[in-house]
Amino acid sequence: MTRRFLFVLGSSRPDGNTELLARRAAEQLPEDVEQQWIDLAGHPLPDFEDLRHDSDHVRPREGDVALLLDATLAATDIVIVSPLYWYSVSAHVKRYLDYWSGWLRTPGVDFKATMAGRTLWGVTALAHEEREVADPLVGTLNNSAAYLGMRFGGVLLGNGSKPGDVLDDTEALTRAKTFFAQEAPLARFPYETP
Repeated sequence: MTRRFLFVLGSSRPDGNTELLARRAAEQLPEDVEQQWIDLAGHPLPDFEDLRHDSDHVRPREGDVALLLDATLAATDIVIVSPLYWYSVSAHVKRYLDYWSGWLRTPGVDFKATMAGRTLWGVTALAHEEREVADPLVGTLNNSAAYLGMRFGGVLLGNGSKPGDVLDDTEALTRAKTFFAQEAPLARFPYETP
């Protein structure tokens, strides 16, 4: 399968530090790797309604939910591009991940089996010097990948508050050059031993 990256932009402002860092990392991908960028602010999902135990699930065929479902299923690599908001993913990204719960039970999708073996990545910018404050965001992505049997490439962290600040984070820009080139291991829950 040809690699196809889906970049899910979860910021509430365009061209923010997180997106700038993600674009720097994406520039390093080989030319034959397909890229799709979807801005969740421009394709807002309605609030997620948990219908897991109802029987009338229907695959969406139009609108933003269908766009994101189809793009997610088509991707070999999903990159969550979310600023660190209150120590976790943005509300836009959280809503997108909530939809994964519904897609698990959507007829004809076989979401869990389809996602197994694919790779989840993260890119975030934070305004805090201590990177450990991003652990809840990293945990959210790692555990989501582990549940679905996905690989997890980790999270590219950059520092920035004002627009463009991340471009002064030379360590993050250096890591961005090889971030997607690394081998992503199978995701594991923290209680699992390798």
